[in-house]
Amino acid sequence: MYRSLENKVAVITGSGRKGGIGEAIAHQLASEKCHIVLSDIGVSRGDNFGKEHIGTSDEMEGIAIELRAKYNVKVLCVACDVRSESEVESMMHQTVFQLGKIDILVNNAGVGYIMEPFTEFKESSWDTVLDVNLKGAFLCSKQAAIAMTHSGAGGVIINIASQAAKSGFPFAAAYTASKHGLVGLTRSNAVELGKYGIRVNAVCPNHITTGLGHWQNKFFSDKLGMDYDAYLQAIVDKNPLGRTGLVEDIAKAVAFLASDQAAYINGEAMNVSGGEEYH
Repeated sequence: MYRSLENKVAVITGSGRKGGIGEAIAHQLASEKCHIVLSDIGVSRGDNFGKEHIGTSDEMEGIAIELRAKYNVKVLCVACDVRSESEVESMMHQTVFQLGKIDILVNNAGVGYIMEPFTEFKESSWDTVLDVNLKGAFLCSKQAAIAMTHSGAGGVIINIASQAAKSGFPFAAAYTASKHGLVGLTRSNAVELGKYGIRVNAVCPNHITTGLGHWQNKFFSDKLGMDYDAYLQAIVDKNPLGRTGLVEDIAKAVAFLASDQAAYINGEAMNVSGGEEYH
């Protein structure tokens, strides 16, 4: 197997939930012998960060045990609120101290479970979504870029955006704005950081039925007055490949962009949607 990721170190935010995209990315990179830093908020923090929506420290540790046993790689767990620059900076310092470097950052932490009609959208809801989805990616990218620049070896930053980075969706003004903004951050950073050997790209998935995806299915089917299964079938029917996305689809795209095979790909927002989104 072509192993350009062997002995690389990858920090993956939002990777503390079983069955989530972050966990799948960790498995894919670890399978290619990349050392992993799992990160999630760790504990509930207020109404918008309840246990049903976050990766707990215990859940993270469970994922780490599995990764170490299955792939024989180093795995570090760091609880981090990506809205806090001091916590983000501490996470990057811990990574360099314990694993020696940062080669890859995957900005996967996100809030996709706050949906409200636009004219009823609360300021606090807007702030929560933008703070995690966009400010969090900014802070993590900044601190990772500092570490990568100091090492002199460059690196790769991959932002997990969304189909909502390309198209609008009802009840999701903050989410859609944050993901559009994430593509803008990707492009700006790609231009600015390229001279340091740091490539920056985004991956834009369409719908995936993770735990969060299940919540979204229920929310939108209720809003549209549709049966849950009928709503899910409608999603399948409109996709050229006739299925919804899998977490593994996103993980494989991330691994490709992180690898030397993508050495000349920079500033892209790559759709991984089965052809549903193509601009």
